[in-house]
Amino acid sequence: MNQFSYVRPASQQAAIDAITRDSSARFIAGGTNLLDLMKNGVLAPEKLVDINRLPLKNITLNNNILHIGALTLNSEVAAHPLVKTHHPLLSQVLLAGASQQLRNMATTGGNMMQRTRCSYFYDITMPCNKRTPGSGCSAIGGINRMHAIFGASDQCIAVHPSDMCIALVALDATVLVAGPKGNRRIPFGEFHRLPGNTPDKDNNLGKGELITGIEIPHSPFTQNVYYLKVRDRASYAFALVSVAAALDISNNTIRGARLAMGGVAHKPWRLHEAEKTLIGKSPTADNFRIAATVATQSARTYQHNAFKVPMAQNSIVTALQKAAAV
Repeated sequence: MNQFSYVRPASQQAAIDAITRDSSARFIAGGTNLLDLMKNGVLAPEKLVDINRLPLKNITLNNNILHIGALTLNSEVAAHPLVKTHHPLLSQVLLAGASQQLRNMATTGGNMMQRTRCSYFYDITMPCNKRTPGSGCSAIGGINRMHAIFGASDQCIAVHPSDMCIALVALDATVLVAGPKGNRRIPFGEFHRLPGNTPDKDNNLGKGELITGIEIPHSPFTQNVYYLKVRDRASYAFALVSVAAALDISNNTIRGARLAMGGVAHKPWRLHEAEKTLIGKSPTADNFRIAATVATQSARTYQHNAFKVPMAQNSIVTALQKAAAV
């Protein structure tokens, strides 16, 4: 067993200082992913900084902006009346993720920080550029059924596992961050990274920075929303393909649309061009199929995951139809 020290600071600044001083230290809250990584030998931090005493567990609405503290549990967010009223899509995606037991432990910030579930990343006997930069990507020539069809590189084809993040990118959320250089705000679509030549970097947090919360602006997407998650079993499984769909419909015309996908890229995948094709159109299956075709034009497949393209197209159409029918 690898030895590590454990500290539980009482203030945000003390937590940031503790991480900044130790290059191998990691924040821990629910630990639902970090502890797995430690048990499998993927990570071996020399210090864990427990942030559960920090006052970051809250859900408030001010000036039509929903604020969710980073330590708010996934189960609390999913069930909260403000979330269900103003952003029901977020509630839906959270209830589709993991299991009730995990949702009772997993935090909002931790959900954003979770690592890929690529089996080669978890198998420390196999080359993996995300785990050991420069060692190679075993998935490219291996079993890549679960892997990316968008935004991958010759260094990594892993996908981001979160359901929650698919809704947050669709809803134009903002990530609130504190660190040694002060506070800053990161648009959610810019928080996670594509692999490029640095697949070991999952996001754009700087050294010592701590997620303190997220903000979601007011939107008209309070009724016609749907989250479709296609997976190998009905619960406690990661998505092969998932679609978050939100429509603003008036007089049988789509006035606004949001589409994002999970299970298909190294980051939550927003479908901006497909959204544009829907504006001003009627909510019909034909128009939804056009959007699905546009959404998958840049797809690149590998030996075992070509099925994801038609699955993605069909899932987009189905999610839009379900959303329109609410």
